[in-house]
Amino acid sequence: MQTTMPDIADTAPALRTGKLDWVGMGEIELPFIFESRNIAPVNVVAKARAFVNLHKEDAKGIHMSRLFLALDTLSTEQQVNPQTLAQALDTFISSHDDLSDQAQIEFKFELPLRRESLLSGKVGWKNYPIHLIAKINQGVLSFELMVDVTYSSTCPCSAALARQLIQHAFDEKFAEQQIDKQTVLNWLGTTEGIVATPHSQRSIANVKVKLDNALTSFDVVGLIDALEGELKTPVQAAVKREDEQEFARLNGQNLMFCEDAARKIKGLLEEQEYADYWLQINHYESLHAHDAVAIAVKGVAGGYTA
Repeated sequence: MQTTMPDIADTAPALRTGKLDWVGMGEIELPFIFESRNIAPVNVVAKARAFVNLHKEDAKGIHMSRLFLALDTLSTEQQVNPQTLAQALDTFISSHDDLSDQAQIEFKFELPLRRESLLSGKVGWKNYPIHLIAKINQGVLSFELMVDVTYSSTCPCSAALARQLIQHAFDEKFAEQQIDKQTVLNWLGTTEGIVATPHSQRSIANVKVKLDNALTSFDVVGLIDALEGELKTPVQAAVKREDEQEFARLNGQNLMFCEDAARKIKGLLEEQEYADYWLQINHYESLHAHDAVAIAVKGVAGGYTA
């Protein structure tokens, strides 16, 4: 004889009443096909979080399996874009009738992109950490996108000190000599000539932007390209000697403290007119054991805070 299985979430009384802001699941392993402008749909593997609010104070709990199955449909039958995320959020709420009026999905994954070298024309893969958040609150949809861009930062102070040491070395070497251009040129090509070099470090810009609610497609590549173009010294994938030399030149011509990098990115985001943004610049010092950090926000009422 077939019996009805109990649904405790529907039938059991809550041990204690009260509304909850978010209830759901975290660290869900979820492969899916991601869509963004200027790249072909790409397979990624994300760690997902899925939530609804629980505004019915006496409800025992939500139906977590319904959230999981909606995500599974997104993973196996659809591609991830603004429209399918909106559908999944709507399913979250419609499957929790009278329990929830807000829903949220978060994805953290690495987006592999083919990136061309600086001069040689070689191409290689680079992975970009992505954090994508989609929310719906009483029918109002919102999207947030966070990307990490890694670049090289060369210290302006260290560069100035290195130049001074080179000047001193030149003065000591040729103090009593009448010299010609070729002699100086040869000397500059030696270790004795370039007696000091400035220190640089791998650095990361964490950038979060609030996207237009009415967008029809994500443009992750456009944001990454804009950030790397503004910073000038993104880390490279495929590198030949001419690329390494060009990278050294770009570092020398784009000296920056963390404050410089933060102001560059802030200016770029202002020009692109995002509704809101948050950024953190991290220079992982090679001189110090600590890091240099700068943070900035757009500063809108009720928006991101530093």
